[in-house]
Amino acid sequence: SQAEWEQLLTNCSAFLFYGMERFMSHILLNRLVAMNIPKCHLMILLDLVRSKQSHQRIANSDIHKSCLHIALERPTESAMLLSLTGVRSIIANQWYTTLQENAERLEILSENLLSIARTTGQTVHSLQK
Repeated sequence: SQAEWEQLLTNCSAFLFYGMERFMSHILLNRLVAMNIPKCHLMILLDLVRSKQSHQRIANSDIHKSCLHIALERPTESAMLLSLTGVRSIIANQWYTTLQENAERLEILSENLLSIARTTGQTVHSLQK
């Protein structure tokens, strides 16, 4: 529910979203922009995975949204909105991907951030290789 999203986002120092389609399609934008999330130092958005079912769900949802609203759910715009709410660092997919590719990214992120204790910059650089 929206209340659960808000509670999770406002009470975390790091947040990982691993899901289908666009992260911003799962929360209400008007509520997000009113939030203050300065405690969240890192947000990892492993979204933009598309299946036939998820694409249909998003298409049905997008019918009720304006073009501007849909545009605000794109990766760059999402990062800007999250930054304006107080999130300090954001690691996010830029393009649509597969479940397998996201699983590999999650493994690399986890290993680099938690096991090897690399910085977020070093970790993102390792994802680019």
